[in-house]
Amino acid sequence: MKKYEIMFIVKATQESADVKKTAENAKKILTAEKANVTEFKELGEKKLAYPIKKEINGYYYVMQVEANNEAITEFDRKVKLDENILRHLIIRLDEE
Repeated sequence: MKKYEIMFIVKATQESADVKKTAENAKKILTAEKANVTEFKELGEKKLAYPIKKEINGYYYVMQVEANNEAITEFDRKVKLDENILRHLIIRLDEE
């Protein structure tokens, strides 16, 4: 399994319970694909550098993940379909 860092931004105009539910659903996508989420951090609400889909604020989340390519591909596909996630970024970490 390879190591990845995933960052995503959730819409801030939702209720706080819905924001947490959206973040947990993103995490569940990976665990359903047999990936290991080693770290999950909520960085809180921040002002975006520029409006995304007419949103000016978003909740930032960062995950450290050990996963295979299929799990990352499936996560990428499902997150693109989720209208509550504004942006996401997947970075493969180098082996040390």
